[in-house]
Amino acid sequence: MGLKLYSNAQSRGLVIEWLLIELGAEFEKIELAYHTEMKSESYLKINPFGKVPTLVDGDVVIYEMPAICAYLADKFFDQGLAPALDDPKRGLYFRWLFFAAGPWDAATTDRALKVEITDEQKMHIGYGNFQDTYTALIQGLEQAQPYLCGEQFTVADVFVGSMLFWQLKMAELESHPAIEKYLNSIKSRKNLRNNQALFSD
Repeated sequence: MGLKLYSNAQSRGLVIEWLLIELGAEFEKIELAYHTEMKSESYLKINPFGKVPTLVDGDVVIYEMPAICAYLADKFFDQGLAPALDDPKRGLYFRWLFFAAGPWDAATTDRALKVEITDEQKMHIGYGNFQDTYTALIQGLEQAQPYLCGEQFTVADVFVGSMLFWQLKMAELESHPAIEKYLNSIKSRKNLRNNQALFSD
């Protein structure tokens, strides 16, 4: 059985589509409508959150974005979108995947919802507050050469880059020279240029 991607044209599923194209992988895209098909009894058995994207590979079901990214990078390891197991940069690669899925996603979501973290609360929150997390982001991007793991483009770049493109597009994030420099490197990817609908202004 081939790969099945449950998605919606207005969802983060576009990120996984971009990744699958980068990997040269064949897949079946199953478009689901919000509020109806995503909440159907049959789909909730696949993804209990009733959200997309969800990747199905035979008996394997994955519905967390970084998990899908990491799974695909390993499944198609010969495509070179993840550092090798013995590559010291594999730790950096995982750090970026988990940073984006954890602290960065939480901090930016709280900010969008106008949730203010007080100085007293910071010690109880993994990411501290938004400014701490933004500082960590910029510090990390300033070390990109030109990608997060040096000269090797990885699925961490797909995940982090897509988040930054979207947040800038939605005016949820202030730009910075380090962000602009990094995203300019991402924009050079042929497969992204051929899919401008993903993150175009």
